[in-house]
Amino acid sequence: MQEQEASTDNGAVTGITDYLVTCEHGGNRIPQRYRQFFGGFDSLLHSHRGYDLGALNMANELAATLRAPLFACTTSRLLIDLNRPVGHPRLYSKATRHLPLTMRREILERYYLPVRNTAEAYIAEAVRSGKKIIHFSSHSFTPELDGQVRNADIGLLYDPSRPLERDLCNRWRANLKAQAPCLAVRRNYPYLGKANGFAACLRRRFPADAYIGIELEINQKHFLKGGRQWEALRSSVCEALKKAISVYS
Repeated sequence: MQEQEASTDNGAVTGITDYLVTCEHGGNRIPQRYRQFFGGFDSLLHSHRGYDLGALNMANELAATLRAPLFACTTSRLLIDLNRPVGHPRLYSKATRHLPLTMRREILERYYLPVRNTAEAYIAEAVRSGKKIIHFSSHSFTPELDGQVRNADIGLLYDPSRPLERDLCNRWRANLKAQAPCLAVRRNYPYLGKANGFAACLRRRFPADAYIGIELEINQKHFLKGGRQWEALRSSVCEALKKAISVYS
């Protein structure tokens, strides 16, 4: 989806805006070659530690709403975590971090680099051609972690030092609150937008006036309940986003 960009409140230069959606933890698949290393991991693979429940559903709807490309990973984050930079101590899980270096490199090259590099190349090409690109990374979070209940339905993560990211999240949140007042929508919760995820890595490469990276976090309780409530939440997220980006049309 490409739209002519209008002037924003902070005086952004007019131009073309493009969109991109990623889903780093979209599934819990373990390729046959590596299943021998995951004995006893079945319960973890089907939990929030194995993948982001519902995140791929949400990513597909975001991509359809924006008419944007979607780059998604459906192998488990327990194989390799696409939302960690290379060299991060939790890039590999307990099941894979002690594998031989050659096998870890193989996993990196087969399941990590293709998604990350393709998405980054798409952004680089857009920026090189003079476009502003808005990247939405779809995630979800467990309702309770280490005995602490997460008191939010939706989290919008961004870097507060980047005005375009802050302003877009403020508009998206305001539209969500107007459209679905019962939803608790929080900014930079349950994680900080500056944490070392894919968007943070991209911010280090691309300037703030060309790259806008937003992480969407949905409480997994909505996916687990399913039915009309889960459908309605996804619809509300997309409708509120369409209004939020209308300033670019």
